Amino acid sequence: MPIASVNPATGETFKSFEPFSESQVDEKLQRATDTFAAYRLTSFADRAGWLMRAAEILETEKNEFARLMTTEMGKPITGAVGEVEKCALVCRYYAETAAQHLADQIVETNASKSFVSFQPLGPVLAVMPWNFPFWQVFRFAAPALMAGNVCLLKHSSNVPQCALAIEDIFLRAGFPAGAFQTLLIGSEAVQRVLEDARVVAATLTGSEPAGRSVASIAGKQIKKTVLELGGSDPFIVMPSADLAEALSTGVKARTVNNGQSCIAAKRFIVVAEIYDEFERQFVDAMKALKVGDPLKESTEIGPLATEQILKDVDEQVKTSVAAGAVILTGGRKIDRPGNFFEPTVMVNIPAGSPASCEEIFGPVALLFRVNSIDEAIQLANNTTFGLGAAAWTGDDQERDRFIAELDAGCVFINGMVASDPRLPFGGIKASGYGRELGEFGIREFVNIKTIWIK
Repeated sequence: MPIASVNPATGETFKSFEPFSESQVDEKLQRATDTFAAYRLTSFADRAGWLMRAAEILETEKNEFARLMTTEMGKPITGAVGEVEKCALVCRYYAETAAQHLADQIVETNASKSFVSFQPLGPVLAVMPWNFPFWQVFRFAAPALMAGNVCLLKHSSNVPQCALAIEDIFLRAGFPAGAFQTLLIGSEAVQRVLEDARVVAATLTGSEPAGRSVASIAGKQIKKTVLELGGSDPFIVMPSADLAEALSTGVKARTVNNGQSCIAAKRFIVVAEIYDEFERQFVDAMKALKVGDPLKESTEIGPLATEQILKDVDEQVKTSVAAGAVILTGGRKIDRPGNFFEPTVMVNIPAGSPASCEEIFGPVALLFRVNSIDEAIQLANNTTFGLGAAAWTGDDQERDRFIAELDAGCVFINGMVASDPRLPFGGIKASGYGRELGEFGIREFVNIKTIWIK
């Protein structure tokens, strides 16, 4: 994929970039290494001051950053503004809590003093996706920088201006020039960077194949990795639930970011007693969504990020229908310029079809009827993924079963799955490993060093 900004609402290419040469990349890697030697010795107070300034820049210029995101990858502008605001939130969170999260921990032993110290590792490579082009980066960078590491960003090739804007934010905030650098490179250049001894660890948010590739390369070099990969999140609704709230939240959970979210609700598992009513209202709500120009605040569904993603979603739906799935609404590309796909609801999903076992990265909801909580949990767990899960119930015993038995990195009861700077975020199974955010996230890329003094 060329490194270029292509407006997914129109198909217009409005800016292209030459990939960095090997010598340019080497220069960035050396700058990161040199910067780390001094940056690791800066105080928490200094880093916190710079990160607070980054939050201020984000908040002050949120409309400009939001417009950049929308024109590069198509998310509705209201969601883009919210994304920038969330980036400011994670900056403030780690500026305020990093010193506490990484404070020495005294452990009583037979030594005169023994404790655990959390120390930075060095330059960390972040391979980031296009779907939340600011948030995915800031949720990595804020804790990494506060821990004393330096960051190298390989962003998705369709959001290069977002990548450069983020680098500029950190520079303007006062961080040293080599503390956060963007590498304008294609995916084919990642292996060379990851194999370079100057890069000590890596994090990736993206597809399962991309995660397998990065994990394999890093594993051969014995380098730490954190992976946040795909999801096929279940959204379970029990008869005891508040049906109206579950319905309105369910539509939002499936269509957030035009349906292009790893933690979007994708499989709606509804108990038979309330299934027919849920299906009727859910289909009506999906039909009513306003599709259009993502720069208009009234738009609820914008275009998919790239032409290839549009083709992939269209093919997944057609193949599933050919296998026996039934479309209740939508199911087609929209005949207009840009990468638009109709909000879609499918039922009678055959086992083995793309809709049953693949992640559909678009506004396509899959409905399943079950007869009991046992069936609901079994179906929810019948996937290779394990990122998030939502369950709607008014019964305490049902709630406790969902908490204990759903195979996922996070379980939300009577709410939409979402990341929060204060809570760890990540998955299990093919959805990856490691955690971002919260206390656990900032400790992923540190040397947890044991200190023993006689």
